[in-house]
Amino acid sequence: MSELASLNKYLIRYKWPILLGIACVILSNLFAIYIPVFVRLGIDDALWISQNLSLTENNLLYAAALKTVLGFGIAILVVALLKGFFLFLMRQTLIVTSRNIEYDQKNEIFQKYERLNESFFRKHFTGDLMSRITEDVSNVRMYIGPSIMYFANVLFSFILIVAQMLIINTSLTLWVLIPLPFLSYSIYVVSKRINIGNKEIQEQLSEITTKAQETFAGIRIIKSFGAESHFNKDFFEAGKVFQTKNLSLAKINAIFFPLMTLLMGLSTILVLYIGGWEVEAGRFTPGNVAEFIIYLNMLIWPVASLGWTTALVQKASASQKRINEFMNEPELSNAGITPFPSFQQIKVEIAHYQYADKDFPALEDVIVAIKPGDFIGIVGKTGSGKSTLIQLLTRQLEIQKGTYTVDATDISAYSLTAFRSKIAYVQQDTFLFSDTLKENILFGSETSVSDEELQRVIAFAALDTDIAQFPKGIETRIGERGVSLSGGQKQRLSLARALMRNADIYIFDDCLSAVDAETESEIIERLKKALKGKTLIMSSHRVAPIIKADEIWVLENGKLEAKGTHKTLVGTNDYYSWLYENQSLDT
Repeated sequence: MSELASLNKYLIRYKWPILLGIACVILSNLFAIYIPVFVRLGIDDALWISQNLSLTENNLLYAAALKTVLGFGIAILVVALLKGFFLFLMRQTLIVTSRNIEYDQKNEIFQKYERLNESFFRKHFTGDLMSRITEDVSNVRMYIGPSIMYFANVLFSFILIVAQMLIINTSLTLWVLIPLPFLSYSIYVVSKRINIGNKEIQEQLSEITTKAQETFAGIRIIKSFGAESHFNKDFFEAGKVFQTKNLSLAKINAIFFPLMTLLMGLSTILVLYIGGWEVEAGRFTPGNVAEFIIYLNMLIWPVASLGWTTALVQKASASQKRINEFMNEPELSNAGITPFPSFQQIKVEIAHYQYADKDFPALEDVIVAIKPGDFIGIVGKTGSGKSTLIQLLTRQLEIQKGTYTVDATDISAYSLTAFRSKIAYVQQDTFLFSDTLKENILFGSETSVSDEELQRVIAFAALDTDIAQFPKGIETRIGERGVSLSGGQKQRLSLARALMRNADIYIFDDCLSAVDAETESEIIERLKKALKGKTLIMSSHRVAPIIKADEIWVLENGKLEAKGTHKTLVGTNDYYSWLYENQSLDT
């Protein structure tokens, strides 16, 4: 239960609906225990009438007795309706409350995802994150709603019913309760096995879904390599495992209800057998036997649900443990409240930064400074730390050892939201939404945009010719993650999205790698005009886009090997000189 303690805040938040639901549980059980009493009185009166009266004698007494029996029938109906009414309110309070808590928890988890830094998402797969916000939260809801509801029902119904049965006949009560612990334990064991089976099936289903998603996403590669049969076999084998696990679970389910019926039947037989002897001895009436059987059946389901409820709590505990694992993950600091200023200098000193899954630092001893209107170029081999440096600059990652200051003030003093509103960032890995070209471009805008401004941005990104070729122009839907676009078109669309944002700092992380040299040169020239007076930071594997930068940072093995203008670096840095010469020969 320690893992579930983190849910107490929700229970406190919704304490009044939960308490009202528990009150409805008590009232429902209070009315329920009177139904067997009225049944007993009705049966005993009916038997007395049949034994002592006939239709031809004492008609007035017969009519009075008949009214009495009819009265018991009406009383049973009224009590049953009241029981049903409070049962309805019980579900409307406890189950609806559990849905509200599920809604709150999903929102809290989603917001937590948004606040976590880039390193967290390096460690977790998207499917796992989706599973925690859907399946795990659903399991937790079953603890908050059905588990609490059924446990309260078990507690109060057991107390009320057993107390009533003991009043009627103590020895018979003890006899008929003997099978119930076995029933509860058996259902606990079976429910636990069913839950394990369901978990295995869900995991296998996740694997099948992943295989299908990867196959469909990479269908063009699969077809080009003629690898359809291999993927078909792989999917078939995964499906076979899924089928086997489902059949295994079906066999367990096939045992569940017969076992429950058997143990219920044993208790009923004991009531009939012992109760019959008690009637024969004159210590019991037939109505008492009927009353006991009704009480017993009222008691069996709550006792049986105790095992099921225990299994639900175990399942919820395991799910909440998975949720707690990342709810306690450190977040990006957003405590600052000061709006981001018109700065004079941004200075970043990175003494050491290392990813948790790496044995060596990604960046070490890197000191850089940026002034308003600067055009900064970043160049280096793959793995040299270019993207990590940019993620630290944009505060997607927090500096582990070092400082990040704006005009000598620590960056944490400024609002993270305000800081990012001043930045337009194009990542190395392009991500587009399954929407139209227009909506993807406007995603970067915080205000309404005129058609003229939209066309201007499209022209700056060299997209005007491409868009004109689409059947619906700018209203063309681009498919999942822009599947209908080429690599270069995706990058230019992301560039247009960034240009639409009225930012002070533009950061491009090797965002023109899929664009041909001629188009790249054209875009760079347009960018200089579009971003005149703005700060531009551009990372690239090629020298051409950054050749006219005010300062170029050369990274190698996570260290800042050199910085300066193109002219300076060509004569002083061996790697930069070699890179420039080789790329000049290529062109």
